[in-house]
Amino acid sequence: QVQLVESGGGLVQAGGSLRLSCTSSGNIFRLVAMSWFRQAPGKQREFVATITTAGARTNLADSVKDRFTISRDNDKRMLYLQMNSLQPEDTGVYYCNTDRGSFPWGQGTQVTVSS
Repeated sequence: QVQLVESGGGLVQAGGSLRLSCTSSGNIFRLVAMSWFRQAPGKQREFVATITTAGARTNLADSVKDRFTISRDNDKRMLYLQMNSLQPEDTGVYYCNTDRGSFPWGQGTQVTVSS
């Protein structure tokens, strides 16, 4: 069974940057498109960014476009999210998974942006 572990979150001031990482235990990682999601307190989980299997194409939510970058390293079974110009509204728990949430959800990593 695939296990996903997110890391790299933390507390940062508005305008700062963080790089999130997601590691996968399964070899299937390279065969699936992967995405980042986030869940703010009291809100539903929402889509942030997605990347195709080989990393050729990405798509980001309008709210993070031009600030966030998604990438992957299939050899290392790693997914990344570079977050720049962070804003308080980016605060939440960030998760990685396939587009449809096919794998068991990990614990996520907390991102807190102070104003």
